[in-house]
Amino acid sequence: MASNGNRFNVGGVLLDRPFKIRRLGHFGFNAVRMNESRDFYGDLLGFKHSDILDFGKMPWAPKRDDLGDTRGYFMRYGTDHHAFVLFNKKVLDHRPDRKFASEVTINQITWQCGSLKEIMDAHTYFQDQGVPIQRVGRDMPGSNWHVYVYDPDGHTIELYYGIEQIGWNQLSKPTEMYYRGFRERPSLPQVSEITEVAEALDKGIDVFAGNRTRETLSETYDVEGVLLPRPFKITKIGPVGLFVADVARAEAFYTGHLGFVKSEETTYRGARCVFLRASAEHHSVGLFPRELRRALGLSEHTTCMSFGVEVGSYTQLRNAVSFLKSRGVKFVDSIPPELYPGIDYSAFALDPDGHCVQLYYYMEQVGWDGAVRPAAQRRAANGTWPETLEPLSDTYVDQVFQGPLG
Repeated sequence: MASNGNRFNVGGVLLDRPFKIRRLGHFGFNAVRMNESRDFYGDLLGFKHSDILDFGKMPWAPKRDDLGDTRGYFMRYGTDHHAFVLFNKKVLDHRPDRKFASEVTINQITWQCGSLKEIMDAHTYFQDQGVPIQRVGRDMPGSNWHVYVYDPDGHTIELYYGIEQIGWNQLSKPTEMYYRGFRERPSLPQVSEITEVAEALDKGIDVFAGNRTRETLSETYDVEGVLLPRPFKITKIGPVGLFVADVARAEAFYTGHLGFVKSEETTYRGARCVFLRASAEHHSVGLFPRELRRALGLSEHTTCMSFGVEVGSYTQLRNAVSFLKSRGVKFVDSIPPELYPGIDYSAFALDPDGHCVQLYYYMEQVGWDGAVRPAAQRRAANGTWPETLEPLSDTYVDQVFQGPLG
């Protein structure tokens, strides 16, 4: 880890930390109502499970008849092996290497960095800064190189590089290739993914023996020229909204230790709320005081204010809301626009455990000067959603979804 005074060489650029978070990579919940939650995130929202890991078979797992489905689901919307994970809370609460605070139902908040070296340098940096570290190594399934830490409220934060990509044949890596997992800090450099596959072939491993996702619903919806099982397609995840005990303390952690930048803050019912970004989107994280949970009519069993999912267009957003309502999904209208600045039209659905999922199609993009759009110049989204909208200067200018929609 090369440093220059108080700055670090990150790929030839001097930064305040030896890593740079690029985007939200994956997110997850520890759920109680596993069957219903699996149907909600899979059948209704369209996340596909890439792999399944039965935590009930782990030696530390409780052995009771009331646990329900003890399997963990690694789910995706694109080519990343997983963008969302769904695990059984009754089981995961017993995991010895992961300690979840009583109100933390978020399994992990995972951020992608640019290189394997950044991840290992982040591990050293967190050690030097006294940030509590869970573990470092490489996960299987998923193949992502990682370091896990805790934020001040007990949320699990993962920084990672190099998650497995699932291609046109929909196959994940076979379990026989999991020997390349690491439970400790790896030495650098490591061999490339291409070399790993070649080595597996030399060992006689059937690299096509992994899990293949199979869609359970019929493709009956014309989504802008492609037949899909739902009238919308998730194209990105985030932002994440967190209820925290101390907004200033959480802000100091996310900006000071992780490098997020404050886009803006607002005061709602006397409570200070802060919006932070990792890249050019208006915010990647929203920090809200816990006392707002009751005022907003949200569940007090979780510190998750909301988990955002972006769909491909405004038309898809309107259709997604209609589709989910027709299938009995409950929506809440108690979250005001002041608590999601930079997003115009948005809807908030509740999953079977009461977690709030934010659906939207547009987020304001921040330019080279770091200035967000003045509030007076933002589109005011009232209760009426027209069939079409006039474009904004940054409509459809964020990263386009890579690959076919289905």
